[in-house]
Amino acid sequence: MTRTIVESKTKTAVIGFDEPFCVIGERINPTGRKKLAAELEAGDYSTVESDAIAQAAAGATVLDINAGVVYNSNPNPNETEPPLMTAIVELVQGLVDLPLCIDSSVPAALEAGLQAAHGRPLLNSVTGEEERLEYVLPLVKKYNVPVVAISNDDTGISEDPDVRFAVAKKIVERAADFGIPAHDIVVDPLVMPIGAMATAGQQVFTLVRRLREELGVNTTCGASNISFGLPNRHGINNAFLPMAMGAGMTSAIMNPIALPVKQAEIEAKKAEITAAGLILPEGMDDETFCQLFGLGSMKPRAGKEMEAIMAANFLTNNDPHGGNWIKFNKAPPKPGDEVRTGGRAGSRSRRRRA
Repeated sequence: MTRTIVESKTKTAVIGFDEPFCVIGERINPTGRKKLAAELEAGDYSTVESDAIAQAAAGATVLDINAGVVYNSNPNPNETEPPLMTAIVELVQGLVDLPLCIDSSVPAALEAGLQAAHGRPLLNSVTGEEERLEYVLPLVKKYNVPVVAISNDDTGISEDPDVRFAVAKKIVERAADFGIPAHDIVVDPLVMPIGAMATAGQQVFTLVRRLREELGVNTTCGASNISFGLPNRHGINNAFLPMAMGAGMTSAIMNPIALPVKQAEIEAKKAEITAAGLILPEGMDDETFCQLFGLGSMKPRAGKEMEAIMAANFLTNNDPHGGNWIKFNKAPPKPGDEVRTGGRAGSRSRRRRA
């Protein structure tokens, strides 16, 4: 069976048909995150630190590292992104021991990440575009790493699933010309938003089956694309991921974290309770309040999508005896009872680099 090996200095992640689903944490990416982009341009890595630690704690298997910031001071990413990629890779692998996914549209940044990463990272990505094939595939061969293959080419992204399959096949065949085996290609068949295309889910499930049966490759996707623009996106994602797993999908690039409850949400709920004539116990802290009234937590924790994946792993016998499911569902420590650890992972101080 096809097995794609991704490694850090101390850990190995296996993406495969008979392996637990591989969760590639997407949070270390400034795209659409103005605050993170501004921090990175200022040399502030505190959010990167917290995102790396939180994703690892939430159960991510691999961490995606994207340094795609367009600096106000220098809008040329070919100059700014390679050193930033190096800095982030070095920082993250000093904090957590998960394998990394080096993610960039800038070729020099891909190579900078490969040079800085320990072990055998996943490279994200190659497409069917001729220029991209000619640059990225030699890098994949040179560094002996697996690569994400995205099913679009010089004509763009086709809505026809047969065309997207043909692009994936082209990439696998071109990779073979470089001596890159199919087990080192993880195909992203491209998930369309179901709000814009009613057959998007069915397309993906059919494509994943074909990719597995006809090309023998592992697959991935940007999981949240399926629910783009719709209400209750978590509800759709929670259904989509186990269904994609059932069709044979073996990994996803996604957010494993349920983001913390905001103070404004807490205050609104307290006002609602007060208006109803209820009296809260004296001295109740906000974290206890959140848990008691079903708001969630003020701390990052595993999201509902992770719950769906862990349950699906159990149901498909990729969690023998349910050990990971039981561990996942253990009650969190009560406020004030957390185990305090030293070392870099326990620090939340803001970090700056020159």
